[in-house]
Amino acid sequence: MKAVVLVGGEGTRLRPLTLSVPKQMLPIAEQPMIERVLGQLRRHGVDEAVLSLGYLPDAFALAYPDGVAAGVRLSYAVEPTPLDTAGAIRFAATAAGIEETFIVVNGDVLTDMDFSALVDFHSRRGAEGSIGLHPVDDPSAFGVVPTAVDGRVTAFIEKPPRGQSPTNLINAGVYVLEPSVLERIPEGCRVSIERETFPAMVADGSLYALADASYWIDTGTPEAYCDAQFDLLEGRRVSDGPPAPGARLVGPGIWEIGSVRVEGRIRGPVLIGDGTLIAPGASVSRSIVGPGCVVEAGAAVERSVVLGGAKIAQGASVVGSVIGGRAVLGERCEVLPLSVVGFDAVVAPGSVLEGARVSA
Repeated sequence: MKAVVLVGGEGTRLRPLTLSVPKQMLPIAEQPMIERVLGQLRRHGVDEAVLSLGYLPDAFALAYPDGVAAGVRLSYAVEPTPLDTAGAIRFAATAAGIEETFIVVNGDVLTDMDFSALVDFHSRRGAEGSIGLHPVDDPSAFGVVPTAVDGRVTAFIEKPPRGQSPTNLINAGVYVLEPSVLERIPEGCRVSIERETFPAMVADGSLYALADASYWIDTGTPEAYCDAQFDLLEGRRVSDGPPAPGARLVGPGIWEIGSVRVEGRIRGPVLIGDGTLIAPGASVSRSIVGPGCVVEAGAAVERSVVLGGAKIAQGASVVGSVIGGRAVLGERCEVLPLSVVGFDAVVAPGSVLEGARVSA
């Protein structure tokens, strides 16, 4: 089966990390996000995927020069101009020569949703399109999808006012579509599948939806990006093995990759990458510290993600934040929630950051 993976967005909420790296190439527990997305597709029979690209497209081809990732054969469709969701789907599917039922997923959504069940439901209903739904506590930030008893979609409501949603089932960004859907989308135009294509299909009675309460997270914000990693460490996401490739469990909730030096205090769940030093007097708790990092004496990392090669200098502290690769935090600086320090950025000694964005 073939899939279209939408990875064209600029990831603005994760800037400055995404100024130089596409969001889907950022690591989730030391594995690129796109590989985790493709791995879930592969588990449900997808062997070919076309990546719908727009922003920093070369990063993907450089990362996978043989055109294979997570066991899935890749092709690339680079939009000449932004085409929005439906336009991107048509452009990519056409470029890949898709002529049969196919899956569409958002490349920044991590989920254990049963794609096979959605495909089977789609087939049994004779649907033109089927949407995977997920229940949330507050649907006001999403597209909500009320359905009839048989799963036929009766409306498609984008971001209803808080407390006024007819259902808590949201569009999970997973679709099964027939090629005929592509004919509904004008060629070369910006078209939203949520605001234009799906409502038209609702009017025709050809759109269905199936709810699935499995693990699901949109990784687009710093908080969600961190949560997606902690969820792997803490077992909230279904996994066939360790939370990261090559990780080994060395203590309660403590995972290491390769050769590390841990001389400070560690409280799990924690993942520590190859070549990292946690110095005497340093502390790390509920965090991921990537390969080649240094956490100096007296420094503390809590509820944070520190990407490879970063240095947390003596007496510095990081809480509820994301630190980009090769960044340097000066002595005694404080990085407080929800800050994002970019790749190669330098934070001056004694600085106090809260909710900050720091570029190189």
